[in-house]
Amino acid sequence: MSTALPAVPVRPTAWQRVQRAWVRAVTAWPALRSILPFVPLLAAWWLTAAFEVFPKAFFPGPVDVARTFVDLVYKGILPEYLADSVGRLAAGAAVGIALAIPLGVLIGTSRRAHTALWPVLLFFQAVGDIAWLPILLVWFGFGLTTMTFVIVYTVLFPVVLNTVLGIRSVPTDLTRAARSLGASPARVVWEVLLPGALPNIMTGLRNGLGYGWRALIAAEIIVGTSGIGFLLFDARRAGSVVEIMLGMVVLGVLWYAVDAWILAPIERATGQRWGMVTRDR
Repeated sequence: MSTALPAVPVRPTAWQRVQRAWVRAVTAWPALRSILPFVPLLAAWWLTAAFEVFPKAFFPGPVDVARTFVDLVYKGILPEYLADSVGRLAAGAAVGIALAIPLGVLIGTSRRAHTALWPVLLFFQAVGDIAWLPILLVWFGFGLTTMTFVIVYTVLFPVVLNTVLGIRSVPTDLTRAARSLGASPARVVWEVLLPGALPNIMTGLRNGLGYGWRALIAAEIIVGTSGIGFLLFDARRAGSVVEIMLGMVVLGVLWYAVDAWILAPIERATGQRWGMVTRDR
C-alpha cells in the first residue's frame, strides 16, 4: 500500500509577493493606478539629469524642479498664477458651454437651422483660436477679454458638434412616442433628446475643456500678465529653464488630475446611466 505524502505548501516568489502587495495597495488607494505609468518617466528624467547627459543649466532634474516648486509656493507666486489660469478657464468654459449646448440643440433639431448654420460653423471651426489673437489685440488689447474670447471660441465647437451628433443619434421612435403621448416640443427636447445626447455632450465638454486649457496657456504666453502661461514666458526671458520645466509639469499634472479623476468618471457614469456603455464587472 502506498501512503500519500502530505502536501508541501508552495511559497510565493518575491515577484508574486510584490504583485499581491500592489493589488492590495491599488484596492486601498485607486489613484496609484494612475500614478504608476509616470514612474519610469520620472526615473528616466532623474537618471538623465544625474549623469548630466545635457548641461544642468539646460536640463535640471526633478529634485531641482521640486525645490523651485516649494520656493514659488512659499512666495505665493505659483498659487496666484494657478488660480488666475483656472479662473479664466472656468469663466470662459462656462460662457462657451452656455452658448454651445442651445446652439447644438437648435442645429440638431431644426433642418432649417442646420442648413443655415452648419456651413458657417465648419468655416469658423477651421479658423484656429490663436489666429484670432492679432485682431483681438487690436479690438480689446492685452486683457481678460481677449483670453476669455479665445477660451469661449475653443470650447464652443467640440461641444456644439458633439451635441448635434448626440441629438441626431437619439432614435426617432423615442421622439415619436413622446409626441404621441402629448409631449410638447420643449418636453421632447428636455426629457428625450437632451438625456439621449448627454453622453455625447459630456465627450464634447471633455474635449473642449482640454482644447481650451491649451489655448489659454498659449494666450497667456502671448498676451497675459499672469497665469501659468505667463510664468513660462517670463521664465524664458529670465533664462530659468527650471521654472519653465516646473510650469510644464504643473500644466500636465493639473490637467491629468482633472481629466482622469473628474471628467472621465463623469463621462463614464453618464454613458452607463443612459445605456451607452456597460459597467465593468
